[in-house]
Amino acid sequence: MQVRLEDPIDLDAFRRHARQLLAAGVPPDHVEWHDGSAPGGAADLFGEAGGDAPLPPAAGAARHPVPASFIALCADVILHRDAQRFALLYRLLWRLAHEPGLRHDPIDADMMQAQLMAKAVHRDIHKMRAFVRFTRVAGSDAEQEQAGERHVAWFEPDHRIVEANAPFFARRFAQMRWAILTPERCVEWDGQALSFRDGADRREKPPPDAGEQLWLTYYENIFNPARLKLATMRREMPRRYWHNLPEAALIQPLAEAAGARSQSMIDAPATPARRIRAPLLLNPLPGGGVAPADLGELRAAAHACRACPIGAFATQAVCGEGPLGAGHMLVGEQPGDQEDLAGRPFVGPAGQLLDRAMAQLGWARDSVYLANAVKHFKYELRGKRRIHKTAGQREAEACAHWLDSEISLVRPKALVALGATAARALLGRPVAVQAERGAWLNERGDGLPVFVTLHPSALLRLPDEQRGEAHALWLADLARAMAAPAIIEGS
Repeated sequence: MQVRLEDPIDLDAFRRHARQLLAAGVPPDHVEWHDGSAPGGAADLFGEAGGDAPLPPAAGAARHPVPASFIALCADVILHRDAQRFALLYRLLWRLAHEPGLRHDPIDADMMQAQLMAKAVHRDIHKMRAFVRFTRVAGSDAEQEQAGERHVAWFEPDHRIVEANAPFFARRFAQMRWAILTPERCVEWDGQALSFRDGADRREKPPPDAGEQLWLTYYENIFNPARLKLATMRREMPRRYWHNLPEAALIQPLAEAAGARSQSMIDAPATPARRIRAPLLLNPLPGGGVAPADLGELRAAAHACRACPIGAFATQAVCGEGPLGAGHMLVGEQPGDQEDLAGRPFVGPAGQLLDRAMAQLGWARDSVYLANAVKHFKYELRGKRRIHKTAGQREAEACAHWLDSEISLVRPKALVALGATAARALLGRPVAVQAERGAWLNERGDGLPVFVTLHPSALLRLPDEQRGEAHALWLADLARAMAAPAIIEGS
């Protein structure tokens, strides 16, 4: 019996035909599989071209469930270029139905062959994502004004992966009109939807544009001769891809010069350590120091601070708020997305959780001073969303003088560190929050006691089943902090 699939990667058609064969009791060695990529073959599901009608499934045939992992394996293997992939998959299906122990055999030859084919497909998908290079294609002024610039790339995959890989490029380059040409299948994105067509000729590959020279300059400057490993590079970037990569022309001369460049780096004098310096504030102190005169001046100076990279990308500096002389200053890590936009601390989800906890304890928010160790919002973009990133130690150190100035101006009687970043900023040492939480520490030179507990955002990240117990322990911490040590009561 012969089975012909019009589309060589039509998984649904393969599953439909394979189920019918299995139900009819047709063993694998009685079936020849053909796909639309090769001429000839049968036009009907069973029988020769123009022959008998498809054989119906056997009446009352039993269902043969297979593991979900086998369906996923089929989805990968069907993209492989091996002409015998359908025969292999049907043979595995037949054996899974008749040999229940197969699913637990890790060294079965058929299963290992299918897994190797799936791995080759995944590797090809990865290489396509790594080695596609778009070139800007100039159109008429009217076309560019109506639809924007268009970018075209040429790639030669080993397997039939264009349809499977296209959604990745649509997400990655969603705002750009592009097309990827391959010898067998082409895909185009118009900014709204993907469309596919037959393969292209390599002569359709666009000529280099101005961006290619910029890319070559960048590649040459990031090349690190001290880390050159030619065998690893050839394994990750096989030579068969080089003729389509503009940077490939630089590899040989850069590799030949690597030894001399490495030696020159060794012989060069050491680079002096970079020291972060606090920005100049507005009012000089006697003795040459500088400090803000009040909280308004502190906010203005912090907003202009560029001692670390965070300030250049944040909307504004977010300093604290609350009464001068407050009994407690609660210090968090850094402002989040909502705090950055509002210019106020603790107004986002973590702040709302803190508000509810304080209300539950009868602790008025306007009786405490709320601040952060870092004054600008550090984030990374994911699409249009700004996702919080923890400030690094150097960034926290660059902000330390702002927090010190804030403490000097507010003059609180005690400090509450919410999280590890705040605790380190207040105590001047690394702090294991879980080990030191719930206790008052007297380690500061100015004599202010420090209470350590979790940041409310840590509770928001917990799984639901853990959140109740953790929240109760956190409330107990805040109740102890609210009670305050004897040093506050006697002040």
